[in-house]
Amino acid sequence: MSNPKHIHVIGIGGSAMAPLAGMLRERGFRVTGSDSGVYPPASTLLEKLGISFFNTFDASHLQPLPDLVVVGNVIARGNPELEEVLDRKIPYRSMPEILEEEFLPEHHSIVVSGTHGKTTTTAMLAWIFQTAGKKPNFLVGGVAENFGKSYGLGGGQEFILEGDEYETAFWDRGPKFFHYHPDDLIVTSLEYDHADIYPDFATYELAFRRLVNLVPRSGRVVIWGDTEDSGPALRRAAEKAFCPVETYGFGAANDWIASEVHVEAEVMSFLVAHRGKSAGEFKLAATGRHNVLNVLATIAVAQGRGISSEEIAKALVTFRSVKRRMDVKGDVNGVLIVDDFAHHPTAVRATIEAARGRWPGRRVWAILEPRSNSMRRKVFEESLPKALAQADRVILGGVFRAQQLGDESRLDLDSVAEGVRRIGKDAHVFPNAEGIADYLAGEVKEGDLLLVMSNGNFDGLCEKLLKRLAQPSGLPSEASIR
Repeated sequence: MSNPKHIHVIGIGGSAMAPLAGMLRERGFRVTGSDSGVYPPASTLLEKLGISFFNTFDASHLQPLPDLVVVGNVIARGNPELEEVLDRKIPYRSMPEILEEEFLPEHHSIVVSGTHGKTTTTAMLAWIFQTAGKKPNFLVGGVAENFGKSYGLGGGQEFILEGDEYETAFWDRGPKFFHYHPDDLIVTSLEYDHADIYPDFATYELAFRRLVNLVPRSGRVVIWGDTEDSGPALRRAAEKAFCPVETYGFGAANDWIASEVHVEAEVMSFLVAHRGKSAGEFKLAATGRHNVLNVLATIAVAQGRGISSEEIAKALVTFRSVKRRMDVKGDVNGVLIVDDFAHHPTAVRATIEAARGRWPGRRVWAILEPRSNSMRRKVFEESLPKALAQADRVILGGVFRAQQLGDESRLDLDSVAEGVRRIGKDAHVFPNAEGIADYLAGEVKEGDLLLVMSNGNFDGLCEKLLKRLAQPSGLPSEASIR
């Protein structure tokens, strides 16, 4: 980039694209954008910053010609604005390339990668550095509640990034995180995901091995070290690192070890030791084993950057997580509605277990929309019932954009529901959010917990539930279930 004055963002409504637009605006560029529809929180952020955007794609949006165009990774050939860019030979970049060229130089890059937990861990790290007075720069794939937005340009030495393994752009099928040049790298977990991009787990794992290979000798790799679950894959990914590798977990063989985990109300406390020496006691306003692991990863990196245990503990006590991570939407007549981003069977299981720990004694309804590119496919058809069956009752919504997938590759919801029933739990399938809301209005009881899980908005299901449950009870349900 040679300091362009006007940058146009195609796909500005994306979870990372809208924050990028904000970062560019704060850098002094004039920013415009377009998408097929821009909704909160992206629209709220853009409007607050005074960034103009279109809710459609049209070649006319590129008049007068911008100095540079940023192309989102969901934008494909045939998009009228992209075709105009190519016809007119307007300079263009991907979102990761802009970060690589404009924001990361001369900064210490801290990248948080892995199948699970990277958004929460990135936000947690940013808040620790902020509380410690480090004035971090950061970009998170969700709204960090402590900051009220997804990014910050604090001007400090560190740039903390969520490292996404999804493809970069239509001309660059490599992972986004290859552009982030990590000095400190966290790999939280490795389980097969993004089946639309990676044909098998070996290919998925290879991307992380290559990421590790980008860390300089002066850097550091921090990985979850427990041998269960994705532990062996993580060790393989890090085995040829040219820098120190530190492990964290609950097992005695790790460098950073958590123990004495206690939950009281909605606060979790635990002890941390580093190579046999106490690193302190920490408290977090969240529950779940996965959140303890997230904390361990942040402690390892933060202490390596000179932040004390006392400063870390102070930050964690006030950490407010990320929107759509166990996000309480409301309590209607004693029925609690909680929204979560869970997009993988392991995340579904962890979310249900965390909900039980945070709200013990409630009957838990797991309500899932198969929406991610992997969850929509048969790849998780066998593992999903076991994860969902951790709840008391299970509701499945329709597969998102089911018509895009053939019968041979699309997730069979009836098969998943039957798998749940074989484990001994009740399960039903509904075609839409309205049917789910109507059914639940006649079935829920005071004290129930409705755990809504989707990496999209589930057609506004949370809002529909809040409205429907507030209506007089006893209305007959006409929802079609199977």
